[in-house]
Amino acid sequence: MRTVVVVQARTGSTRLPGKVLKPVCGEPLLVRQVERVLAATTPTEVLVATTHDPADEAIVALCAKHGFRVERGHPTDCLDRHLTAARAAQADAVVKIPSDCPLIDPAAIDRVIGAYLSEPGRWDFVSNLHPPTWPDGNDVEVMPLDVLEIAGREAKRPLEREHTTPFIWDQPERFRVCNITWETGLDYSESHRFTLDYEEDYQLIKAVYEQLWTPSRPIFPIAEILALFEARPDIRDLNAKHLGVSWYRNHPGELKTLEERP
Repeated sequence: MRTVVVVQARTGSTRLPGKVLKPVCGEPLLVRQVERVLAATTPTEVLVATTHDPADEAIVALCAKHGFRVERGHPTDCLDRHLTAARAAQADAVVKIPSDCPLIDPAAIDRVIGAYLSEPGRWDFVSNLHPPTWPDGNDVEVMPLDVLEIAGREAKRPLEREHTTPFIWDQPERFRVCNITWETGLDYSESHRFTLDYEEDYQLIKAVYEQLWTPSRPIFPIAEILALFEARPDIRDLNAKHLGVSWYRNHPGELKTLEERP
């Protein structure tokens, strides 16, 4: 089975423009994130899916410099962009990891992909997000290409096109959906925020890298981040005002519940 990780990235973020190119420890955040994705043991290929927008030439050039495969697609229809990238890579299984997760733990990637691959053909969608338990910013979603193709043909709501997978996971009566919870048994999804949407998030992520990253040991696990937060609550609290903020919590009116479906 050809498993391809697609990291969607563009410079046109509305909340924090150019966020994936912000520097940390000598490289743009996109490079640091792809390094962490590549540190997982399960993916067979990793590629960056950017857009045809001229502003994203910078991402194409960055990927070329670092030897990352890049595919270009629709600027705002991320579902179509994922499909374009997955088809180009001849993927059997598609792994969605957004580029706003520069502290993603490779172990979280391995847990989710490993669960999908351990039972071939059993699941239409495996993630660690529904419901989430990992600290926000460890987002991993896996689905067969044919299921993503169904979403590409049938998804109509703007939210479904923008966020790629809601058409699938919001229909558990139609698709076989599996959630992987954090093995600690804890739920840090609202109390710890590793994702990148606001300037305060960048300041926290930058501080974490400056404390834990070294050229000889560039990949540090989630346990070390949590230990740093215990020792340095001033770093942990840099983005405290945004705790619990996520797109699927902030758009409840656009997601149908099972009871509301015809």
